[in-house]
Amino acid sequence: MEVKELLKIKLVDALEKIGVSLTTNDIVVEDSKDKTHGDYASNVALKYARNFGKNPKEVASLIENELDKEGIDHIEIAGPGFINFYMKNDSLTSVVSKIIKDGDNFGRSEKKNIKVNVEFVSANPTGDLHVGHARGAAIGDAISRILTFDGYDVTREYYINDAGNQIDHLGESIEARYKEILGLPFELPEDGYHGEDVKIVAQKIYEEVGDKALNFEDPMKFFKERGMELELDKIKEDLAKFNIVFDVFSSEKAIRANNAIEKEIEYLGDNVYEDGGAKVLRTTDYLDDKDRVIVKSNGEYTYFMPDIVYHVNKLSRGFDLLIDVLGADHHGYINRMKSALMMHGYDKDVLEIELIQMVRMMKDGEEFKLSKRTGNGYTLRELCEDAGVDAARYFFVMRAASGHLDFDLDLAVKQSSDNPVYYAQYAHARLCSVLAQANDIKVDESGSLLKEFSELELVKKLASFPDIVKTASKERAPYKITNYIHELAEKIHSFYTECRVIDRDNLEVTSARLGLCLASKIVLKNALTLVGVSSPSKM
Repeated sequence: MEVKELLKIKLVDALEKIGVSLTTNDIVVEDSKDKTHGDYASNVALKYARNFGKNPKEVASLIENELDKEGIDHIEIAGPGFINFYMKNDSLTSVVSKIIKDGDNFGRSEKKNIKVNVEFVSANPTGDLHVGHARGAAIGDAISRILTFDGYDVTREYYINDAGNQIDHLGESIEARYKEILGLPFELPEDGYHGEDVKIVAQKIYEEVGDKALNFEDPMKFFKERGMELELDKIKEDLAKFNIVFDVFSSEKAIRANNAIEKEIEYLGDNVYEDGGAKVLRTTDYLDDKDRVIVKSNGEYTYFMPDIVYHVNKLSRGFDLLIDVLGADHHGYINRMKSALMMHGYDKDVLEIELIQMVRMMKDGEEFKLSKRTGNGYTLRELCEDAGVDAARYFFVMRAASGHLDFDLDLAVKQSSDNPVYYAQYAHARLCSVLAQANDIKVDESGSLLKEFSELELVKKLASFPDIVKTASKERAPYKITNYIHELAEKIHSFYTECRVIDRDNLEVTSARLGLCLASKIVLKNALTLVGVSSPSKM
């Protein structure tokens, strides 16, 4: 059992003895930021002093008197009533053996039997993925990895918008480029797609069918369907290079089949009213600041209407929670969709929407938006080639999704401690190197001989990993994992610098330190995996 969890149990038991019934979820035990204040601290006496009608320091003394002190060296009551715990070394270092025993599963929670659908990217299949999509992809996949590790049953889903005007424009654009290849007169549609990727798709179609496409029974239908397939294949290929694989690709056309939209409007019943020939949904009866048009006066659906059908469809598949990872421009979308789902009897919290802010690409201290190769937008594919997959994924998740991100391309490729992903991966490679050099020395997995300051600081950081995972999962915050990775790498480098790991004249200490190296390697790899970054053994 982790030390902080054990301390919470001890506090619950002590409080029970003095007349207050709590659970471990009610109690906070944190790492002490200053070694002089102990190893761990709790504010439980301050938080619940009102239950006793006493000041927090008095309550802290009552708790201390009843506390089981096994594994605790001593306790100090500080400030207005904080309880500081100074642990015995063996109570801290015993985590080493647990980490080595659990391996890849250290920090993993038991299955919760909660099904979560995480929808992210969902870019229209009309062109290449750009860096904005890439940030959403990295964050969405990291959230999925963290939730899975925390015991949730996660499905990654990509929604294909294949029923709107954008697909018509794609077909028209491909047809124009196809005619260009054949040497026929052509005109690019004003609302079409003029990028290099459409030329590539048209060339691919020409290689497949030659000059026959214009003689098909419905050429435009062919250009739309085949063009979309080829664009989607490119998207899947780029995502695979970015180490992202979706479990489900849902088609808007399929969702809308069998009059699904008309049936949904009928179901919504009195929640719908007419205004100037348009159909409007009474979302203000729930969470929204204004009612929303779902059918325009000309009979066309707004994009909101098929989205309602899609979200109801997802919930009909047995998911307990939906998480949508969307661009920041969808802020007004949140309460209207929650309102629509509440009309079906769902709780407002059945849907969470994580908003992703913009990315600004920087090189040589200046912002750039376009590719030097094509003159078009800077794509995910180019980013992977220029910065590498690991650096791209790490940089995208190391800031909160709600904040704008400046992506420094120069820093991403820099092989120095200034580059956070290089710094972390180098720590892992260093541990691998040490363990390889000492592969003839037996590893002491007990941790019992660890006593130096840098050793114990590293041990405490390792022990905090399960709590960090739970927090990152609860808050849907992958950046908390990258913060932890950086702090853990710092502790590893400090330990390596301050302690001689391999000393063949002192094999007992060497063996213990090798155990700490092995445990550190396991936890660092587990943490890097949660954000989709590799753990190289050599650099």
